[in-house]
Amino acid sequence: MINRSIEYKYTLNDKGIDYTKIQVMEKIKFKTTINATKEKVWDVLFGVESYPQWTAVFAEGSSVETDWKKGSKALFHDGKGDGMLALIEENIPNQYLSIKHIGEIKDGKEIPHNWGESFENYTLTEKDGKTELIIDMEIIKEWLDYFEKTWPKALDKVKEMAEKRNEYHVET
Repeated sequence: MINRSIEYKYTLNDKGIDYTKIQVMEKIKFKTTINATKEKVWDVLFGVESYPQWTAVFAEGSSVETDWKKGSKALFHDGKGDGMLALIEENIPNQYLSIKHIGEIKDGKEIPHNWGESFENYTLTEKDGKTELIIDMEIIKEWLDYFEKTWPKALDKVKEMAEKRNEYHVET
């Protein structure tokens, strides 16, 4: 599912109103049902050892530096010195995690950006021992094709890991 939005920031000055276009954001959503409890799925998603395994679909050697706590900084690395700079906007363990993307990492340096509302949200709901995992995010248009191809592969990897393994556990 895709929704497009354009936002404008405006300021009033002595010449009138100055409108500045903020990056066009694309809203995308992916979901899957996993034959595992939401606790198990959560542990696969955010575990120290499991996170790099399923996110390798996005970038081989990927990793994250964060404690996943609300308000904490998160550095998402691609294994080559680049990545994303973010804040943990909300964390309700085993139910919901919201990440606000606020910049990039280029050659190991943090570069803040004004992307407006650029969120990546994970929602888990369980019924009868099965978990529905929904990923929704707002991204810049240039990344749309990439995420539409890659997120389904990542969700397949999460599903495979959660349904087969018991060793992942993370305190969030």
